[in-house]
Amino acid sequence: MSAKIRPMTRRDKPAIMRMLAATPEFKPDEVAVAEEVVDSYLKDSYQSGYYILVAEVEKRVSGFICYGPTPLTEGTWDIYWVAVGRGEQRRGVGSALMTFAEDEIKKAGGRLVIIETSSQPEYKRTRRFYHRHGFKLVSRIPDFYAPGDDKLMLLKRLTGK
Repeated sequence: MSAKIRPMTRRDKPAIMRMLAATPEFKPDEVAVAEEVVDSYLKDSYQSGYYILVAEVEKRVSGFICYGPTPLTEGTWDIYWVAVGRGEQRRGVGSALMTFAEDEIKKAGGRLVIIETSSQPEYKRTRRFYHRHGFKLVSRIPDFYAPGDDKLMLLKRLTGK
C-alpha cells in the first residue's frame, strides 16, 4: 500500500465527513466538532491554526490527520484527529499520516506532540496505535468526558530538548 499524503482541499470534505460518521468511536457531537474544525481550515487554513492532511490510496481519500501548534507554548503541538476508513485500516495509512505530520511538526520547530484520547474500551486499538508510534501516557483525568470515561494525555518528544 502506498498512500499519497497531501493537504486537504474542499473536494475532500464529503469523504472525510463520511469517514468520521462511519467510525463508531466518534459520537455525533464529536463529528460535528470535527466538521467545525474542517470548515475553519477550509475558510482560512493559516488563520485557523490547524493543518489537515489527507491520505489518498488509488485516488481515494483513505484517511486524514488534523494537528496544530498549541497556543501559548514554544514548540508544543496537538494532534486533534486521526481517522482512517474502515477498509484501509491496518494497511499503513494511519502510520503514513502520523509519520508525515511528525516530520512537518519537526520542520516547524516542534519538540513535543500531545494527543488527548478516551479511556473507553472501544479506544483500545487507537491507544495501541499511539503507543506503537512512541506516545507515552503522561496524564489521566478521571471522569473527564463522562463518569467512567477518563481523559488520557499522551506525549511524544520529537527532540532531546
